[in-house]
Amino acid sequence: MKIEVEYLRFMWPMRHFLITCGDIGGKSNIIAVSFCMPVSKEPPLIACAIGKGAYSNKLIEATKEFVVNVPAQELKQKIYYCGFHSGYKVDKFKETGLTPEPARKVKVPVIEECVAHMECKVRQEIETGDKNLFIGEVVEAYADEDIAGGKKKVEYAKGDFPHKVYAARFKG
Repeated sequence: MKIEVEYLRFMWPMRHFLITCGDIGGKSNIIAVSFCMPVSKEPPLIACAIGKGAYSNKLIEATKEFVVNVPAQELKQKIYYCGFHSGYKVDKFKETGLTPEPARKVKVPVIEECVAHMECKVRQEIETGDKNLFIGEVVEAYADEDIAGGKKKVEYAKGDFPHKVYAARFKG
């Protein structure tokens, strides 16, 4: 017998990313996302879904830029912090100790501790229910030399189904 379940449950485990955005009045933000994927190779496009009420949504809409930072497993607790706290209320760079560094082609900072970075300029924004889908053109992509060259493997931070985030919808 098959029973009704939350559809998102079977989309996990998913890789987590740390998206940096902002630089409005000197304030940048970090948001942890799992809903992020490549959607085109030529031109290189990435789509990221961000909640409409999120501070990061406001910042990306205003600046039309974001950076997808790829964290290693060692940053898991910092990823969770960025996912469960609002940039409206806290400075996530300060609270996590993550280091903002200048990006190469966008005004949004990258996170020094991450192993790879994809700098994006928003090409399109699509309303999708409770989230906005930001489609960004990758204008610069780079990674730690040992990882890019295959000399070092990294266990990417990934997580299980986020019961806490989807508790209101989760049925079992």
